[in-house]
Amino acid sequence: MPNTPEPGLALHREWLRVPLGAGEHADFHHRWLRHHCDRERHPVTGERTRCSSELPDYIAPRRAAIVDDALEIEWSDDHASRYPLAWLRAHAYARNRVEVPPPAADLAQISVAAHGLSLTEQVHAALARVRQHGAAVVRRDPDDRRAPEDATEPLIAAFEAAGLRVIGTHFGRIEDLRTDNSTNQNTDQLGYTDAPIGLHTDQPFLEHPPRYQLLQGIRCADEGGVNLLADARAAFRHLESIDAHAADILATVPVKISRKQQQFQRELVTPLVARRGDDDFLVRSSYFTYAPHALPFARTLDFYRAHDHFIRLLRDPQHHYRALLAPGDWLLYDNHRTLHARTGFTGARWLRGVYFDPAEAA
Repeated sequence: MPNTPEPGLALHREWLRVPLGAGEHADFHHRWLRHHCDRERHPVTGERTRCSSELPDYIAPRRAAIVDDALEIEWSDDHASRYPLAWLRAHAYARNRVEVPPPAADLAQISVAAHGLSLTEQVHAALARVRQHGAAVVRRDPDDRRAPEDATEPLIAAFEAAGLRVIGTHFGRIEDLRTDNSTNQNTDQLGYTDAPIGLHTDQPFLEHPPRYQLLQGIRCADEGGVNLLADARAAFRHLESIDAHAADILATVPVKISRKQQQFQRELVTPLVARRGDDDFLVRSSYFTYAPHALPFARTLDFYRAHDHFIRLLRDPQHHYRALLAPGDWLLYDNHRTLHARTGFTGARWLRGVYFDPAEAA
């Protein structure tokens, strides 16, 4: 990544925000700027001497500054350019563009302190944060002396009273996510190991994946086992604003999602972004359940570019909520909107998982 520019400019991976004066700005892609450098014109005819196809695939400023009413750039290909601000104003193609932010990462905005709150109040506070941010983390009330495993059923009852219903899956009603599991079916999958798991949504191979998942901390690992969350809806909105073609591919090109275990098998063919609306957004993203892509030859690389742009944005650690669940803590996330992951761990870590749908969806 190139160095941060001088104040007044905002440098992004693929474009530069340039102040134009009088409270205005314009965004210019690096490639557009590099292509339109006037220092690569014939000295007599003034005609351009460099085709954009001759430039490196990735080009970015090493340094950018406003000097004497001009933008000066030193490029990663060792070229130097100068653009009068008057020329940039005349040719601005994204004047006063409003940037759509990438996913947030401030754990404080999704955290709830349970101390002093009834279980009903905890659940309603968590649901409010899930609606706004896609996830919530509730820290245990230190005055609650129950063993964490004894709090599971009261917590489920509180969610049911708030209008949700438990969704059983091929694992069972409640998952005991631990390496020595003896309570669930179909445990031949990563959740029951101590391996790291990358960002994904759950049950993407079902026609109707459960809307919410509760993860309740019962016992901490000796080391590791941090939960990671990333807002895929925010990432997709950001992608739409910078690469509309990639967003359209994710929302229209169907791929096969396949879950094959010893005693369970499901397949579904669907776009990865199955619904684009804010209120009904649905992403299906699970790298370990993709079947081999069987797309038309001419569309395959386009799909990979779109998918990888989206997922790399989500995998960027600066866009992650990170939460280590102590015994009695719990988190709730919107499985239609939020990807989740965990770091690898050592020791006897134990989380419980429960899926929910809105009761009216029955």
